[in-house]
Amino acid sequence: MKLPLKQLSRAARAACVAAVLASAYPAYGQLLINGAGSTFAAPIYTKWFSEYRSIQPGAEINYQADGSGAGINQVSTGVVDFGATDGPMTTEQMNKGKVKVLHFPTVLGGVVVIYNVQGVTTNLSFTGDVLASIFLGKITKWSDPAIVKLNPGLKLPDNEITTIHRADGSGTTYVFADYLAAVSPNGKRDRAQAPLLNGPSVSRRRAAMA
Repeated sequence: MKLPLKQLSRAARAACVAAVLASAYPAYGQLLINGAGSTFAAPIYTKWFSEYRSIQPGAEINYQADGSGAGINQVSTGVVDFGATDGPMTTEQMNKGKVKVLHFPTVLGGVVVIYNVQGVTTNLSFTGDVLASIFLGKITKWSDPAIVKLNPGLKLPDNEITTIHRADGSGTTYVFADYLAAVSPNGKRDRAQAPLLNGPSVSRRRAAMA
């Protein structure tokens, strides 16, 4: 069955909430739900939880935005009622869990690359293949012919490129690495290893280039 995006979003939210409420609602009417995981989804989750509490005053929903890796680990061991991850769990991960895990889509968003190039004030163009080569350490300077070709007329410095990405089990990094695998042969890798990029880098909060 196909649903318009707006309807699909509503259906996904309802299914996700119903799944956790069914097991977390005690007989005496109090509601306590614990969750952990995706930092990307945390803002909209906070909004949804607040709205739910406005119609269910007895509800307490505790969500710790510790990253997708933490969400997977904690829901697999039964520490929390639900875990949020930007990258879907593998069949192996689901089979190893101490509790039965069900997947429900809840949030749709995008991941972008930002850059800071000394002396360049206009927008730069990249292809998926070039981005993959940069984050895999195959393109190491802003003056690389592959970047120059995509940006004719711009004088790019002969500076080293330093890539920056999260060091923890980040679903956002998984999504970006999965994109690189889809758009470029250089980005192909075992999906289980996608949360870690192999190029030389500095660990920070989001994917970026400097």
